[in-house]
Amino acid sequence: MTKVVIIGGGPGGYEAALVAAQLGADVTVVERDGIGGSCVLTDCVPSKSLIATSTRTTYVRESQSLGIHIPGTATAPVRVDIDEVNNRIKRLAQAQSEDTRARLHKEGIEVVTGEARLVDPHIVAVGDQRMRADVVLIATGAHPRELPTAEPDGERILTWRHLYDLEELPERLIVVGSGVTGAEFASAYQSLGSDVTLVSSRERVMPTQDADAAEVLEEVFMRRGMTVLSQTRAESVVRTEKGVLVTLSDGRTVEGSHCLMTVGMIPNTENLGLEEAGVRLGQGGFVEVDRVSRTTVPGVYAAGDCTGVNMLASVAAMQGRIAMWHALGEAVSPLKLSTVASTVFTHPELAAVGASEDDVRSGRIDGRSVTLPLNTNPRAKMNEVTDGFVKLICRQHTGIVLGGVIVGPRASELILGVSIAVQQRLTVDDIAHTFSVYPSLSGSVTEAARSLMLASPE
Repeated sequence: MTKVVIIGGGPGGYEAALVAAQLGADVTVVERDGIGGSCVLTDCVPSKSLIATSTRTTYVRESQSLGIHIPGTATAPVRVDIDEVNNRIKRLAQAQSEDTRARLHKEGIEVVTGEARLVDPHIVAVGDQRMRADVVLIATGAHPRELPTAEPDGERILTWRHLYDLEELPERLIVVGSGVTGAEFASAYQSLGSDVTLVSSRERVMPTQDADAAEVLEEVFMRRGMTVLSQTRAESVVRTEKGVLVTLSDGRTVEGSHCLMTVGMIPNTENLGLEEAGVRLGQGGFVEVDRVSRTTVPGVYAAGDCTGVNMLASVAAMQGRIAMWHALGEAVSPLKLSTVASTVFTHPELAAVGASEDDVRSGRIDGRSVTLPLNTNPRAKMNEVTDGFVKLICRQHTGIVLGGVIVGPRASELILGVSIAVQQRLTVDDIAHTFSVYPSLSGSVTEAARSLMLASPE
């Protein structure tokens, strides 16, 4: 029986463990904080639970246009009990962790609590315990990057892992960093009732996302009262008597009650014995892996945020599965990042998969695209949805679907149809001839396909 030891119990680790157990391996997972890792306990699950509350809050505030009049909402803001919200979030995270641990136990997987390190490629140490392994998977994740001029104190200067211990809603929240994480929290806390200032080092928020989508979201942010300071960086953040003072690179200063730092991630690869065992680390300390999750040492694999490969829970889980399929002799397809779907959980949501419109405009792919605004969709009109669109991209002559972008309510759910099309190399004709419910937001996906089907290639 093959002995597999997995260091890290997040999505990359526990999904790999389930696959390895299914294939008959003897599996041990070593986790220091709790099964689910930071994804479940401090990052993804808690943040999306917070966003669920903030989205409901926005619906309540904007319900009058639907003829719903709730006493107080017209003259006073909706009151949010952040202590109650945070307690719920922590309960949900713990419950998810316990459910996942129970699943591992049911499948016969041993869970060891502690910090692990490689003694050599086939021996993992946890304290005084030594475990022999035929296959090792490193799935240790990452943690928030901190700046020496803005050291978090957990009270006023925060990383997102401090947010769920706040007893009061930040009155004036300054969010430093306008990538996905910064945009999500800025959107959420604005909806919850905070006065939010978002500091962006680039010309627009979310610079790595579709430009049209980012523009829509930035307009929504500002329309709802957010202050967006672009093309400037936070040089320092210091405590004041009443809150924080942020000094920007252009000389301006911003005062707030709290500051949330969202300036990147650092891999958890220190003190694991990786380099001593021959595992090569790349720039920033990330573990170097190939498309089947192999490191530079035979028998040692890596998955998830510690590899720096598209830092999403879904990618971590797939990397972990691929690692076990490969290590245990199953047929496996290498990781294909062009089929990865991602979502920014703002309100509205932004979801994307595959090739981008920039790929078409730059000539990297020979394609064409169409963009349909959601405000023409009948279901959107019924729900007073005025912001958002569906964008579909296909190959110029064959019509094979290469990618898509959706901005709107539940875009994270709507993108699945486009993801299937990209993964299975369906054409716009295939989508156009597929029934969609009327009325539905997904109807805009089939309508976009019909537009591309009828369009004459240049």
